Amino acid sequence: MDFGQEYDYGMFGGRSGEKVPFYMAYPMRNSFLDEEEYERDCRRLQEMYPQDARRIQAFVERECDKMEHEGSMMFDEYPDRLLFRMLCRNIYRELQGGEEAGSPPIDRGDLFMQLIEVMLMQEMYRRRCRYHRCRRWY
Repeated sequence: MDFGQEYDYGMFGGRSGEKVPFYMAYPMRNSFLDEEEYERDCRRLQEMYPQDARRIQAFVERECDKMEHEGSMMFDEYPDRLLFRMLCRNIYRELQGGEEAGSPPIDRGDLFMQLIEVMLMQEMYRRRCRYHRCRRWY
């Protein structure tokens, strides 16, 4: 590749020297539609979770829905580890109690607690990214 060569950028100007309207100089993608596509893809992948993981995901989403507001711990630059662990323990207790209609309680020890923590971190990360990318749309 010759870094000294000039490229023809077509309708965006270039060697030809033609003038381009200001709104075409930097074409913007529709970020809001990209976000919807990302959400659909994420949901499709979550549908492939094992049965127990899908149950955990439902509880995790419910907790995140409660926290999704301005000033929440979820959107802090450095979320509090103690509050995070308390949320995980609450989810774990709900799963042990089998509060979902007709579901047997889940009690498999520390590995399930770790899975809850990872799934809660992932969901919080996903919502934090959406919040920062789409904040200007709402």
